[in-house]
Amino acid sequence: MEVTVKTAEQLGLLPEEFEKIKENLGRTPNFTELSIYSVMWSEHASYKNSIKWLKTLPRTGKQLLVEAGQENAGLVDIGEGLACAFKIESHNHPSAVEPYQGAATGVGGINRDIFTMGARPVAQLNSLRFGDISLDRTKWHLKGVVKGIGDYGNAFGIPVLGGEVMFDKCYNTNPLVNAMSVGIMKKSDTISAIAKGVGNPVYIVGSSTGKDGIHGATFASADLTENSAEDLPSVQVGDPFMEKLLMEATLELNSTGAVVGMQDMGAAGIICSTSEMSEKGAHGMKIYLDKVPLRQQEMKDWEILLSESQERMLVVVEKGKESVVERIFDKWDLNCAIIGEVIKDDKLYFYLHDELVAEIPASTLVLGGGAPIYEREYKEPAYFKEYQKFNIDSVKEPEDYVEIAQTLLQSPNIASKKWVIEQYDTMVGASNMSTNFPSDAGIYNIKGTNRALAMTVDCNSRYVKADPEKGTAIAVSEAARNIVCSGGIPLAITNCLNFGNPYNPEAFWQFVGAIKGMSHACKKFNTPVTGGNVSFYNQMQVDGRIEPINPTPTIGMIGVIENKNDQMSIAFKNKGDMIYLIGKSQNDISSSEYLNFIHKIEASPAPYFDLEEEHEVQEAIKGLIQKNLILSAHDVSDGGLFVTLVESALVKCFGFDVTPDAEIRKDAFLFGEAQGRVVVSVSPSNEDHFIDYMIEQKVPFSALGHVTKSELRIDDNSYGFINDIKKLYDNALEKYLKED
Repeated sequence: MEVTVKTAEQLGLLPEEFEKIKENLGRTPNFTELSIYSVMWSEHASYKNSIKWLKTLPRTGKQLLVEAGQENAGLVDIGEGLACAFKIESHNHPSAVEPYQGAATGVGGINRDIFTMGARPVAQLNSLRFGDISLDRTKWHLKGVVKGIGDYGNAFGIPVLGGEVMFDKCYNTNPLVNAMSVGIMKKSDTISAIAKGVGNPVYIVGSSTGKDGIHGATFASADLTENSAEDLPSVQVGDPFMEKLLMEATLELNSTGAVVGMQDMGAAGIICSTSEMSEKGAHGMKIYLDKVPLRQQEMKDWEILLSESQERMLVVVEKGKESVVERIFDKWDLNCAIIGEVIKDDKLYFYLHDELVAEIPASTLVLGGGAPIYEREYKEPAYFKEYQKFNIDSVKEPEDYVEIAQTLLQSPNIASKKWVIEQYDTMVGASNMSTNFPSDAGIYNIKGTNRALAMTVDCNSRYVKADPEKGTAIAVSEAARNIVCSGGIPLAITNCLNFGNPYNPEAFWQFVGAIKGMSHACKKFNTPVTGGNVSFYNQMQVDGRIEPINPTPTIGMIGVIENKNDQMSIAFKNKGDMIYLIGKSQNDISSSEYLNFIHKIEASPAPYFDLEEEHEVQEAIKGLIQKNLILSAHDVSDGGLFVTLVESALVKCFGFDVTPDAEIRKDAFLFGEAQGRVVVSVSPSNEDHFIDYMIEQKVPFSALGHVTKSELRIDDNSYGFINDIKKLYDNALEKYLKED
């Protein structure tokens, strides 16, 4: 087959990239070689349009054990000789066309990134975005994604400790499925994704290779259209039971000392693993594709190379220790085949039945090597200045606050996600400390120590659209606030950056602003970026036009609770306890769920936010917890103060009696989402000590009221009784899903 620039364009390569490939090889590539470059130089694999900005993020810190982005996942020191491996990645496009397998294989892939490093996955989180919940397509997406996550994770045996589910019409076509996995290991057990040692054998282990997922990386690097369902072969198929066996075999193999390097076969399959491991080790490989165990006959060389069949790993082993490897994988009844060897040169040679089908310098394929790097144009969208014109005085206050409050609790973005959570196993492993003691973050018990891990995922895309820089700084700050309110110290983040087409200057402006905001906040909270995932080409179709989704830079953060006794719950504990607000209420309803859901107003700026004030509030909360001065802590976020109070009351079915701030509009006080605020409850016997401490900290605080037996009272008006409120809150999402 003659390869031309038209062939390259059909594979998603630019004309100038085709010329660069010819320059790299000193000749015109054959079709297999061109296919290799097409996946390795796709945005999904190379980050060619984003890497320039990603490198500006804070990526160093004494808590980091590996350099950001250099391994399969981030690795952070959590004390006691232990390390935490964690990462978040997207599986958006596959989930858009096949929700069940798209979500399931997203979970499988991110767990492999963790155990390939030598860590045992102990917790999962997910951040999910869907369209208008009244649409059948949205219900199909939601039900398929949740079932896919539940079926895979439950079978694999890892508890879900946290997450978020949000709805907005911008995700009608293109849902977002961001999966995070967290693992724990001894610091000394780290496995690197490297190939070195001339003559060392290269193994493929795990599942057989089929035609599923071919060109999946390319599929993830293109716009979704009405014809995207035709790309169903690009969606992988998962097997959680196979993955469980693979994990156990891999961790057992690591204990033998036979492993030189190991990498998961995710996006771009064999070609990605062979090239990235080779480039990192400054070596090359000879690979014999006919040695790869196949589940479909007569697969072409490029199909074997590009397949994204799941539950597979590439392992480089010390020569002479082959029997050790083969004995372990035979025990676990898994494929284990030598498919090649490490060589000295910077070359990848691929053979099929003794015929050389591709010869490529490994370094020309990968990020940090020869993969292209672009600086894309960006410009401020017209809507940005329009959003800033919003005036709270243009919004009329509600006539019936009780009705509005109860309606807001039933918004799909606020209502209980019980319908989702009940499909996940949250207790497998018996180390989840937050199921019966709910905290703002998920808490994992590190057995044998006095420590626990705190973890969360956060992003409000409405804020980010309104102001990408401020909105992303808020996402980082809220993640840190969740960790702190749970009794933890924030350590580091991973990110999943979901944006539109990078060739759209207005969409890229959102991306650039988000990176700047993330940098500012991460520096303030000393939470360096350990790595993550960029997902471009997420879009919606509006009146025949293609527009980007709301920019959604999901932040996954971990922290450590150094003393388990410091774990803090959101739950009100006793009738008569005093309720205080740490931080200041503002005359602000911008970008709130109240403004969007009740008043149907989208055009407003991001809510009030001051990074310095946020940091001071969080430091005060840390001190209150360490000094045992509070009984609960819950941050004010989506839905505002009223929702925060209700969520704290619901856990043990208490009520509350609070008085609004007379200087603040009542709807802003109850439903505004100004940042940097936390609701705490205080025992009457500790109230004086609490007040003395807060005055000493010079952080604004105010008394709201007290915990009651069961009634919700605001300004001497009844907003209902907690059992009735619980029914509204718990059943709203399921009610939406049952509506015709």
